[in-house]
Amino acid sequence: LQIDARHHHWLGAAVPRLALLAAIDDATGIVPAALFQPTEDALGYLSLLRRVVLKTGVPGALYSDRHSIFWPTTGESLAEQLAGRRSHTQFGRAMAELGIQLVAAHSPQAKGRVERLWGTLQDRLVSELRLAGITTLEEANAFLPAFLARFNKRFAVPADTPGRAY
Repeated sequence: LQIDARHHHWLGAAVPRLALLAAIDDATGIVPAALFQPTEDALGYLSLLRRVVLKTGVPGALYSDRHSIFWPTTGESLAEQLAGRRSHTQFGRAMAELGIQLVAAHSPQAKGRVERLWGTLQDRLVSELRLAGITTLEEANAFLPAFLARFNKRFAVPADTPGRAY
């Protein structure tokens, strides 16, 4: 799964920007879960992952940008150098305990599937939220499951290899 967040005026210009956190299956284009949050943070990504796990199972790997939520941003400490590995962030520790491999993208282009998703959602989702008269974060999160079901039905494609990667 590719995971990312996008800050945008999802509920219109008169409402403060929100972060939409989302996961997208790189093989099929299915968006198993998304979540509106006031800001992008580790708790939001853990909530997003919980939704993914409850819906589809534990993913084998997450592909993310190099945000400090996922990867340490400080230089390597002497203890880390002696141990031969970097310490984890809180999110990274949780992924290690769940057996989920974290993979770091080195450019936005490397996360092409999720980056294209933002363009589609900034057009389609914003319009649907406006048409539904949604003005609060709570209403927007309640709207997402039905929207994602319609979205996935329209845009998902079958995987080349049958089976589950969860």
